[in-house]
Amino acid sequence: MAGLLEIKDIHAAVEEKELLHGVSLTVEAGETHVLMGPNGAGKSTLGSTIMGSPEYTVTGGSIFFDGEDITELTADKRAQKGLFLSFQNPIEIPGITLSNFLRNALEQKTGKRIKLFEFKKQLRAVMDVLQMDPAYADRDLNVGFSGGEKKKAEILQLLVLKPRLAILDETDSGLDVDAVKTVSKGVSEFQKDPQNSLIIITHNTKILEALKVDKTHILVNGRIAAEGGAELVNEVNENGFEKYITAE
Repeated sequence: MAGLLEIKDIHAAVEEKELLHGVSLTVEAGETHVLMGPNGAGKSTLGSTIMGSPEYTVTGGSIFFDGEDITELTADKRAQKGLFLSFQNPIEIPGITLSNFLRNALEQKTGKRIKLFEFKKQLRAVMDVLQMDPAYADRDLNVGFSGGEKKKAEILQLLVLKPRLAILDETDSGLDVDAVKTVSKGVSEFQKDPQNSLIIITHNTKILEALKVDKTHILVNGRIAAEGGAELVNEVNENGFEKYITAE
């Protein structure tokens, strides 16, 4: 049976510099995959390529989502089909509140108008899960937010938009212990739906402690150097990436 996401021998480049050299992996519905590797390995490039970022050009291979070839689809079309990418450094967007941004995004995804009262009720419930001050809903998106607040806002988007596959790119980066726990709680909430899938790109495995991990991929120099289960995360914690870098 085909997976929810199938990446087949994907090559991707920025301008004329190739950054991914034939990456292949499959994510089944309900699975959580962890993507690890040293700095510059191509982890964020892979996440952005899956999402359809115009910054990267696919020069070979293909990406299938739910059996459909989405290699040529734009990022907004991929989002409508149920793909989601959180950013390492969420951008500030003056002039649009967090609440309005999420309501508009949800309407774009579903193709339906959403009553304001119903949306605010739903939003408040999710903010409670993340222990977010409700006042943030009326603030401009990420403007003046701390690093931890921006990451919480990303997880808030995840729980409101309910994608089928979420790619979390260094969502735990720069967070203190308490913030990591809160973000991890939000991700655990997303995992409760057995059909939801995750790709977690991370250096800090603290966020993984409360999560069920099905598969781990080690990326080095734009190639998958090793694959395994949750035990591979523990091995990297103990020994680092040196043996995979040396093997390259």
